[in-house]
Formats: sequence, C-alpha cells, structure tokens
Amino acid sequence: MESNASKATLDFNLQKPQPLFIVISGLSGVGKDAVIEELLKRGMPLHKVVTATTRAPRVNERDGVDYHFLTKERFQEMIQNNELIECALVYNDYKGVPRRQIQDAMASGLDVIMRVDVQGARKFRELIPEALLIFITPANEQDWREMLLGRRTDTPEQIERRITAAPGELALLPIFDYIVTNKRCCLGETVDKIISIITSEHMRNPHRKVNL
Repeated sequence: MESNASKATLDFNLQKPQPLFIVISGLSGVGKDAVIEELLKRGMPLHKVVTATTRAPRVNERDGVDYHFLTKERFQEMIQNNELIECALVYNDYKGVPRRQIQDAMASGLDVIMRVDVQGARKFRELIPEALLIFITPANEQDWREMLLGRRTDTPEQIERRITAAPGELALLPIFDYIVTNKRCCLGETVDKIISIITSEHMRNPHRKVNL
C-alpha cells in the first residue's frame, strides 16, 4: 500500500530568482558607461537607474533619460518623505537615487543596474548589503592612461590626479563581489564576462534578496 508521501508530487521548480541590484564601479575612464550601454544594446532585461539632480541640464541632456531634473524644493520634499535611497549635496546641488524607481523596476522582475564611483559603491554596500558589486579595471596602467586620453575630457593635470587617487580607490576592492578586466578595444569580451556573472548570480543558492 502506497503511503501519502510516495504519492506526493515532487516540485522541481527550485529556482525562484530574485531581481538583482547591480552596481558597476571602477576607476575613472575605464569604460563603466560603455559596459552598461552595451548590456542594454544586447537586450539584457535591465533597468538602468536614472538619478535625480537639482542642477541645470547641460546641452543635449534629456530629462528622465540622463537625469531626473528637479527643483530644490521637490528634492527636499523627497528627502523628508524618505523617497530616496541615498542623496548628497555636490557643489551646491543635490543628487540622489529615487527609491520608487528601483522598487517598481524590481517588482516587474527586472534587474536594476547603475554606475557609481568607488566611494558610491562603498555607500551602497552599506545601504544594500545584498547588492551585486562589480569592479571594472584596466589591464594595466598604460591601457588606462590611453583610455583616459581617449576620452578627451581631462587635462593632463586632471589625468595625473586621477592616477594619483587610484591606490586609495583600489584599497576598497574587498567590498566588491567581482573584478572584471576591461582590456582596451575589447569591450565585447568584458560584457560577455559580466553577462556570465549575472547569469550565474541568478542560479545562486540562496539568492540575493534585496530589501529597499
């Protein structure tokens, strides 16, 4: 006679992945924005976080695409209502990450991705311990210098300041989950690695469970 236990249907729907909160960081000019744009071009199910700011839009910047441009009054209202995951006052203008934007994206099942500097990554590690932090690094100093020069946005003095600051930023590597080398002219290879990381994280047991 079969027991009730033997008649029970086995449930092999074991994977119930949670959306990821992905933070891309790294040294200046190493290709963080290019990595995210390539991920989106490849059709990865990602929501790119659009931060809010009170500064005036620059030429060609679009509201809701590059930033959410807000008045200081509206921004302060969001602070009071706990509508921001984090915020800071930078050169007399506020900048922050809207909480609702991320909650809505994750509720729809999308992974959320954003780019921050190394200090910002440390802050998100404290605020959201289950965030997936990926550090992008150049292959070597010569590659990095050529990447910085290729941007044509920094003076030689600014480039040297960035290089001088690098040891302090590299000292924070232990807070990151993964380190990915972005070789110059090898963006596709870099993005392949990051897609592999995201895929592996969705098979992780237990899953990262982000609470906002």
